[in-house]
This record gives sequence, structure tokens and C-alpha cells, in this order.
Amino acid sequence: MAHSELTVSNNLFNEFKTCTELQYNGKLNIKSLKGHQWTFYYRLGRIVWATGGTHPFRRWRRHLAQNCPQIDVDKLQLRMQDISIDYWDYRLLEILYKKQKIQREQIQTIAENTISELLFDISQQGNFTSLSCNRSQEVILETPMSFTSADMSMKHTQDLWKIWSEAGLANFSPDLAPVLRRPEQLQQLVNPSVYKNFVNLINGKHTLRDLATKMKQSVLPLSRSLLPYILKGIIELMEVADLPLLITEANNNLNPTQPKKSIAPLIACVDDSPQVCKMLEEIITSNGLRFIKIQDAVQALPTLIEHKPDLIFLDLIMPVASGYEICTQLRRISAFANTPVIILTGNDGLLDRVRAKVAGSTDFLAKPVVADRVMGIVRKYLARQTSSPVKSASNVEVCN
Repeated sequence: MAHSELTVSNNLFNEFKTCTELQYNGKLNIKSLKGHQWTFYYRLGRIVWATGGTHPFRRWRRHLAQNCPQIDVDKLQLRMQDISIDYWDYRLLEILYKKQKIQREQIQTIAENTISELLFDISQQGNFTSLSCNRSQEVILETPMSFTSADMSMKHTQDLWKIWSEAGLANFSPDLAPVLRRPEQLQQLVNPSVYKNFVNLINGKHTLRDLATKMKQSVLPLSRSLLPYILKGIIELMEVADLPLLITEANNNLNPTQPKKSIAPLIACVDDSPQVCKMLEEIITSNGLRFIKIQDAVQALPTLIEHKPDLIFLDLIMPVASGYEICTQLRRISAFANTPVIILTGNDGLLDRVRAKVAGSTDFLAKPVVADRVMGIVRKYLARQTSSPVKSASNVEVCN
């Protein structure tokens, strides 16, 4: 089958090979035309960690649950500073190791499985879109706990992809979630116990990888067993958002008897256009609200984490990081799980709306920005969040 021969483009294969030959220390960044990104961390020419992709937190939870059953993921108390770095997933494993909650061997297994999973995803993406890569030494993991040979991992990935492709699954990502669309038809084809399992598990909340972990089997046989029902339209594979991180807010040691001052809601705008930022600033501040502008997409996440705005206007198309990517990252953080994220776009197409919704956006606002529409959005979503009534566009009531 042709797909199995297209696993990794020559330039990407050569890049992995070059990193090995140079005994490279640093990051190898890979990006697809569709906006997907992956990062491989190298130490002395070997891969020590990898991150990125569609569902980084789902993946982290899954591997931790699978390899460290003594850890209850939902009871972990995560701090904002631990997850605000690019390699937050590795950092959390380091913390658990230093606290003697997990063993080095468990980290090694998680690292190897994570690297294998991301190489597979890159292989699948590389069959349908072009990939670009670049090296950066801005981050070097100093104390890696696992060293993986890129050559061996790539060979293993090629074998896995060939089997996946030959099973008729080349067009289906294991990060898609199956949902039961025709239960009556399924009931006629399987016995009652199998039907009950389908109804309980095939609900659109768990990806194929999640389900395989729950059922303690490999994702390949699971996906292959579902394929006949997918082809008949009984089951549909759909995209799902990543899971949010659960963050423990730090105690600010305020005197509990001292009443807090109520301040006006803070609105953020992430847009590389100075004109758009200026227009939004004039609209927002003239209505008595606070405003912060972020024109550098790279600084968007740390700045938003620092200021914690009540509502975010987010440009869809920006250099380096798109609105999709920033929105996805925000939704991983519990502090932003319910923050309204309004996508700013000049191309209000159905595809953009669907993709932004999957990334976790709340609503859309078409450019050029107009005061009535901007304040209509603000009234709509801030009124749900705060007890302070938000009245008209020309008279927004705030507390001083």
C-alpha cells in the first residue's frame, strides 16, 4: 500500500539523522502546514523527551495512569509555574520523581511511549501534508532520565505505520473519538453484553488511544475491530478537545477580614495588528473596562497566565503561533477552562468555526471590529461570569 512507503519525508529523516551524528543538544521543532507542532528534546544526539501534538494532556494522563497506577492523576496538585513551560509534561514527571512518587524506570517507559506515539502522529501527518523542521538550543534538558535512539524509534514507527495502513486505518487518527450514531442497527448485529459495552464506552468522550488504555489492549486491534462499524456509519470518529489541567491556586495570604476591592473586568487582545489592538483598546477602555494588548504570539501564553484576563480576544492568523494553538494551550490550564475566548477573524468560514470550536473557542467576531459588536460580546459573556450587571454598550456598570 502506498501510504506505508511515505512514513517520513527525506528532509525530516535526514534531520533526525543529523541530530544523531552531531550529538546534538537542544530542541528539534517540527510543524505541519495544518498547524500541528511537535518538539523533540535531544541530549548528546539521543531523544530524551517529546511533546506537542493534538492532545498533550490526554496523552500525559494516559501514560501516567498506564505506567504509574499508584498515582491518582485527578488528585495531583499542579502549580501554574510548573505547567507554563513548553516541556511541562516532563517537568511534572521530574517533580514526581524527586518526591519519590514514581520510579526512574517508569519515567523511561513513559518517555519511550510518548516518543513513539508522536513519531507515529508525525508519520500520519506527513502522508497528507508537508512538514518543516528547525533546530533550537534555547532549551537543553540537563538531567534526562531516558535516552532513545532516533534510528531505532523511526524503524519501529515505520513498522507500526505499515501495519496500521494495511489494516485500512491510514485515514483515521488514533486521536479521534468514536461515537455511536446508530444504536438500533448495532443492537441487531452484536450480543447484549457487547452492545452494553459499546453504549458505555463509545460515547465521543474517549479517543481510540484512551479506549485502548481503558480496555488494556493495543490501539491497533481495537481500531481494527471498530472499523467495520465505522465503514457502515454505525460509529463515527470525531475530533475532541484536549483535557484541561487542574491547577491549584497559590494562597496569597490576604487577611480574610479585609474586604477585597472590586475592580473592573480585564479584557485581553492577542493580535499582531497594532491597528486592531488600538481600536479594541479605545472601545474597551471608553466603556470603563481594563485592557491589555499582546502583539507577540510567543509571549501570549505567559502574559495571559500572569494577568488572568476575564475575556480574551484572540486573532486567528498570526506568525509563529496561530489562534488555534494558543486557544488549545489555554484550555489545558484550569484557570482558563471557562474564560471566554473570542476568535478574531477576517475569514468567517465554516471550516474555521469548526476548527476553532474544537480548539476550545467560545465565539467568533468578524473583522473589522465595530464597537457595538465588541461590547455585545463583552456583555454576553461577562454577564455570565460576574455578579456585576453589564448594561448597555455606552453604559457598562463596573465596581470601583
